[in-house]
Amino acid sequence: MDPRGQWLPPTSPTPAPAPGPARGDARDGGPHLAAPGPTSGAAPAPAPDGAPPGAPRRPDGASGRLRRLLGPLLVAGALLVKLAGPIKGLLLALPKLKLLTTSGTMLVSIAAYSLIWGWPFAVGIVLLLLVHELGHVIQLRREGIPASAPMFIPFLGAVVAARSLGDDAAAEARVGLAGPLLGSLGAAALIPVWQLTGDDFWQALAFTGLFLNLFNLLPVVPLDGGRAMAAMAPPVWFAGLAAVVALAVIWPNPILIVIALLAALETWRRWQARRAGGAAAAAYYRVTARQRLLVALVYFGLIAALAVGIDATHLERTLADA
Repeated sequence: MDPRGQWLPPTSPTPAPAPGPARGDARDGGPHLAAPGPTSGAAPAPAPDGAPPGAPRRPDGASGRLRRLLGPLLVAGALLVKLAGPIKGLLLALPKLKLLTTSGTMLVSIAAYSLIWGWPFAVGIVLLLLVHELGHVIQLRREGIPASAPMFIPFLGAVVAARSLGDDAAAEARVGLAGPLLGSLGAAALIPVWQLTGDDFWQALAFTGLFLNLFNLLPVVPLDGGRAMAAMAPPVWFAGLAAVVALAVIWPNPILIVIALLAALETWRRWQARRAGGAAAAAYYRVTARQRLLVALVYFGLIAALAVGIDATHLERTLADA
């Protein structure tokens, strides 16, 4: 017998390796399972206050609330300071732009106001603003200063461009008070119309015109009352600024906040110019006692007359009238 063919006892077959988890790829189309990553001995500790791991901690307590309240105001103030120069340049360039004529900006303002109050009331408001601004234009030209025609800005009023407001603080006060004076007369002229017709439309329009002129007498720049305060002593400037800041805190709204920021910047600028301006600044703010008295009489007399007119034209309304 061939020794190569001798019988040997059978051996058990080598077991096949157990199939592992399927790994699909582009060829077999199966599910692709990522290889497990290395594991550490402990799970990451949760962030404090129940926040997910890695989340930043939020400031808590009074300091956190103070940051959230003051943060937007500080950002708005910084942005306003940064844009003050370009905004002033744009306002001075408005009269040179042929497309932005008085009639064109009036129409834009009428269209904007009509979205809230309707066309008739929007036309009335814009005409009252025009009368107010014409008071500034007339007085500027009486002072020998060329002035542009009024340019209207929806929801902010109107502006008149001029190279200056007069040779001294008394002239600036006259220019500032001329707008509310003529504007108040224009609004007061609507009271007889209301009484003759009995139409609440004229009453509401007269009330709005009187209120806008009274608002403009707040003693801070850029409002007209701030121009009148140029003829007054510096303590009056800071008293007016404090009043506007108090209004912005009690009744916060974007317009009052912007006015308060502008008033703070302008009051500081005036104070610095008066202290470091030398002989020129001293001459500008040199106002006689008679001039100061006349400015005070017109200013406080206007406030009193407007308060009476507003009380007379106030339209009582309730929620049932809405």
